[in-house]
Amino acid sequence: MLSRKNKLLLFKLLSLFSVVRGYNILVITLAQYLASIYILSPNIPLRKVVLDVNLFLIVTASALTIASGYIINNFYDAEKDLINKPTKSMLDRLVSQRFKLTTYFILNLLTVFAASYISFRAVLFFSAYIFGIWIYSHKLKRIPLVGNLVSSTLAIAPFFVVFVYYQNFQTVIFVHALFLFLLILAREMIKDLENMAGDMAQNYKTIPILYGPNVSKSIVTFLIVLTLVPALLLIKSFDVGYMYLYFMACIALLILFLMLLWMANGKKHYVWLHNIIKFIIVAGVFSILLIDVDVVLNRIL
Repeated sequence: MLSRKNKLLLFKLLSLFSVVRGYNILVITLAQYLASIYILSPNIPLRKVVLDVNLFLIVTASALTIASGYIINNFYDAEKDLINKPTKSMLDRLVSQRFKLTTYFILNLLTVFAASYISFRAVLFFSAYIFGIWIYSHKLKRIPLVGNLVSSTLAIAPFFVVFVYYQNFQTVIFVHALFLFLLILAREMIKDLENMAGDMAQNYKTIPILYGPNVSKSIVTFLIVLTLVPALLLIKSFDVGYMYLYFMACIALLILFLMLLWMANGKKHYVWLHNIIKFIIVAGVFSILLIDVDVVLNRIL
């Protein structure tokens, strides 16, 4: 049996993991490596990609920045989350605000330290990334649509830095990025619908609060229809291996999503819609393996 002190320590570790959303960071880290192997450097031996120290430092710096971003976002949203996410907030509050801020600054210092081993440009990029997350959490997230656009841009930044590292400017990369960006932007709009109660209490000026849920639903519908365009392009115009099966499934799921969207009329429904998009994004990470199912065997040497 664990002692009371050890139980409290365990709960605090779980609380910190919840604050930094460790599961999201693991998925993003995996996505960066899979994208590097299958999409951005298809002609480089697998071993060389996996053991690339610079890539490891880029992924590490990205993970540290994202973790610090979740902390500062949690810090500013503490009161709002008490309304929108009461259960999660109870767990998050096991770690003090002072400890969160201390961890935030430590993670940012470690990010710059890791980036300094790559290049000066990497230091500039990650410093700008850290600042971008802070200004979004502090100010921009309260501005309708601007906050959504900035949040979506910050979400794909870790993939942008890997893309620049490999200097791969093929059109298919941009189409993949557009598909992901539109999905994330639609998810951000759904989160505004999901969090209306807390946003109203904290005087956030989101689109559903200013113009009503139906306007938000119309914008989300427009974004989902736009998302179908890169999905169809990736099926018909580019060689994505067996990943075309994923995009076909996405089209079916997104059509179902639109039907459910216009039937939704409460927080529970919006949580389900949020989870559908989250599932599509996470499934997309693992579906990268379908681009070339023989890649491990063919590129191991």
